[in-house]
Amino acid sequence: MFGFVSRFIRYKQRRFQCSLARTYQALSSASVDDLWQKIVDLRDVSWHPLLASTNVPRGLVAKPGLIYQAVTRMSPIPIQIFVERVRPGELLSVRILVLPGLEEQVTYQVKSTVCGTCVSYSVTLRGWLSPLFWSFIRPYAARVASDLVQAAEQKALQAVPGKLARSEQSCLDF
Repeated sequence: MFGFVSRFIRYKQRRFQCSLARTYQALSSASVDDLWQKIVDLRDVSWHPLLASTNVPRGLVAKPGLIYQAVTRMSPIPIQIFVERVRPGELLSVRILVLPGLEEQVTYQVKSTVCGTCVSYSVTLRGWLSPLFWSFIRPYAARVASDLVQAAEQKALQAVPGKLARSEQSCLDF
């Protein structure tokens, strides 16, 4: 009798557990180091279309086990973010706990390619609220990788403005 009840409960849990996953990519002319510095600077999320601010102290490095709070641009309710995996210069994986019944896993991956630097932003939503939540964040999630690339490229341009201006002028002279 008890075996039937536990199997029934597990069946119901699997039936109502939804999972949505999507990966977005962007190509950048910025270096891997510039992009990685933007990703692991957990205090500065000004480039992120979903996050407004975090409570991370200046200079804290992302490492597995770190838990911090962030405030979204959509609501003033703080959310918990847990850093799962970090491979320096390559990968940062975090788990975001928004509400009971909703869990979000986000992975940033940076790769150097022949054409430039490729940034991958993967989002996986789990829980019975995931279809509703996905309908709200989908347009913002699609912009995260491209906004990250733009922020890193602007930082790189500000670092060497004199050299860039001279090279643009010499290209136009031809």
